[in-house]
Amino acid sequence: MALGNAKVIPADRDAIFLPYQSAWIKDASRLKLMEKGRQIGLSWCTAYACDERTAAQGARHDQWVSSRDDLQARLFVEDCKTWAAIMNLAAQDLGEVVLDPKDKISAYVLQFASGRRIHSMSSNPDAQAGKRGGRVLDEFALHPDPRKLWSIAYPGITWGGNMEVISTHRGSNNFFNQLVREARESGNPKNISLHRVTLQDALDQGFLYKLQQMLPEGDERQAMDEAAYFDYIRKGCADEESFQQEYLCNPADDDAAFLEYDLIASCEYPRGIDWTLIESATPRLYAGIDIGRKKDLTVLWVAELLGSVLYTRHVEALRNMRKSEQEAILWPWIERCARVCIDATGLGIGWADDAQDKYGAHRVEAVTFTARVKEELAYPVRGAMEDRAIRIPHDPKIRADLRQLTKQVSSAGNVRFTAERTANGHADHFWALALARHAAAQPSAPIEYMSTGPRWSAVDTSGFLYG
Repeated sequence: MALGNAKVIPADRDAIFLPYQSAWIKDASRLKLMEKGRQIGLSWCTAYACDERTAAQGARHDQWVSSRDDLQARLFVEDCKTWAAIMNLAAQDLGEVVLDPKDKISAYVLQFASGRRIHSMSSNPDAQAGKRGGRVLDEFALHPDPRKLWSIAYPGITWGGNMEVISTHRGSNNFFNQLVREARESGNPKNISLHRVTLQDALDQGFLYKLQQMLPEGDERQAMDEAAYFDYIRKGCADEESFQQEYLCNPADDDAAFLEYDLIASCEYPRGIDWTLIESATPRLYAGIDIGRKKDLTVLWVAELLGSVLYTRHVEALRNMRKSEQEAILWPWIERCARVCIDATGLGIGWADDAQDKYGAHRVEAVTFTARVKEELAYPVRGAMEDRAIRIPHDPKIRADLRQLTKQVSSAGNVRFTAERTANGHADHFWALALARHAAAQPSAPIEYMSTGPRWSAVDTSGFLYG
């Protein structure tokens, strides 16, 4: 659909955009990188910049946009269409265009009167191969393999155009953070134009006023000042580490946590997938139960074993509930499972005894957490994640709880696993997952007699793969 014929660019971009947005739009550097807090309007202003340079008379380059997923790819094109209408640019929405039928690569395409196009694609790095023109790599750190994406996208600007990398952080070991540190601390050998905008920076430059203009009347944020809004966002995050990373551009320390962000993310189901769907007609379900009462959560983790991959099917966290109330939820799941491992440490002894009395020791294994047992449970989880032999929910609270676990080695060489207690748990989800993985281990054996557990193959023999 054509959105007009005359090109009308707003006379004063600074009147429309906040200072950090204007600085990003005006920067014509060949390589530029934006280290940003979440949801501060960078994709919005990048869509404007893409329209401006693609629609310009005599424009020489198409734009190739890599988004986090298919939904984000569609939303970026919608932003481009909105700006085209505002600027009265002749633009035709070509819809979803197949670029490579063999590899099923497609893009949402907007074509301008200049003959140039904006192609918005999801995260497949191979979609960037062989394409000439400008690049926008949005939410770069969240891509499954950002290093590969950079390697394939970068040659595309050899004959002109620039490459824009935009992202929040995802762990200190992520390639995105390596690029940031290289530009800031190591002489900037790639000659990257580095931008950094935290939530506080955005608020200082008028972000809240812009946001409140878009919010409906009666929204609680309408009455907030900048300090109140900052605290509102902080309290809503899964934990302080998430807030620092997602909003203040401070990458989480992957060297301190037992599981790196990239490792966790590589095992998460894609957003929108119904991961609770059980595929088998006669499923082999396994469960781990970490027991809590007041300070800690009771977490039930149920998984289905298909081939060599353990697919999470149900996760439930119970807080401050009586034993009888918890049993009303846990017992039906134990009845459905082939094998269950339950935390028998401290107050968990009673739960484990009752579960074994009801369902038998052949189905329910009681596991007492000692330093050695924790080590024997923890390493197989990491190994299975490295082999992509576990699928877990895409959930910020679960991710934050998995990140809680840290490994400490004493001067005598003893390994100790610890976790800071927060409102969202005490690595309870991690230990429930570890118990479920042990329950599904073949051959089954009491945890005291395991070494570090089997390393599962990365081969998926189930015929389907969520991740």
